[in-house]
Amino acid sequence: MLRLEEVTARFGERAALDAVDLEVAEHEIVCVLGPSGSGKSTLLRVVAGLLRADAGRVLLAGRDQAQVPTHRRGVGLMFQDHQLFPQRDVGGNVAFGLRMRGTARAETERRVGELLDLVGLPGAEKRPVGALSGGEQQRVALARALAPEPRLLMLDEPLGQLDRSLRERLVVELRALFGRLGTTVLAVTHDQGEAFALADRVVVMRDGRVAQAGTPLEVWQRPASEFVARFLGFENVVPATVRGTSAETVWGRLPVPAGARQGEGCLLVRPAGVRLVPAGEGLACTVAGRTFRGDHVVVRLRPEGGAAPELEAACALRGAPEVGDRVGAGFSVDEVVVLPPPRPFP
Repeated sequence: MLRLEEVTARFGERAALDAVDLEVAEHEIVCVLGPSGSGKSTLLRVVAGLLRADAGRVLLAGRDQAQVPTHRRGVGLMFQDHQLFPQRDVGGNVAFGLRMRGTARAETERRVGELLDLVGLPGAEKRPVGALSGGEQQRVALARALAPEPRLLMLDEPLGQLDRSLRERLVVELRALFGRLGTTVLAVTHDQGEAFALADRVVVMRDGRVAQAGTPLEVWQRPASEFVARFLGFENVVPATVRGTSAETVWGRLPVPAGARQGEGCLLVRPAGVRLVPAGEGLACTVAGRTFRGDHVVVRLRPEGGAAPELEAACALRGAPEVGDRVGAGFSVDEVVVLPPPRPFP
């Protein structure tokens, strides 16, 4: 459905997109993740035709879009702030794209009612948009974007202004809705939980380039670099030298999976892979902090001596040690990932 070939977009001397290659298959949901300034929103603007690329090609259904204006590309756009028309009621907002396309009145009314049913706002045509909650406005914006039946729907931080509980509920509803409609979706977000819940495939960007692409499970289980691991929230990353089935680190000799990349690199240990053992066993540590995470506690461990960096361990609620307790830390090979050595990102 969508293919980007070495797309570059510059603002002065800075490349907001730097030779980006990306494909989105028909009916696929792809979420682009990355910190602020990584090029996520610029990518959407280039695909939509709101910004001209300095190099490379954007193809929709195999057709180069270089000379195709935004309104003829057949894409739908939904922004973080929804950008609803305050002078129009709900029905008028949803019908906007259909009226611009010259759709007959009866068909427009039928389509508006159908879409409002789909997004969970049946019979809301006459409601003023100013009287809607944030979640309801998000649903109206989505219905408006879907009304012209775009071949590609693009979402720019679509849930960014909503509170967490509402975001978590709506992202599940969105995935189910897109599945029923067979919608092809390209979304950008900085929220990894949102992306992993919504996407068939996740693309992590850094400084205008793709740092990693894969299914949510692949990216979570096997980050491609220290940057991706830390962006996903993992803190237990240290330099390592891998020899055979173990690695030398500042935390001592740690097990690594069979077939792991040998030599100099980095080691990621997920918090679930740090086992608390009695003091006197494993790596001697003091509990420096505790963070409640709902169904578990993350314990921050300070290795004795102070030379090695702290590490995080995930513990069950019952029996989690207190701040100041002395414990030992062991390591489970199933939660260890060998990463390439850190290097400047080109």
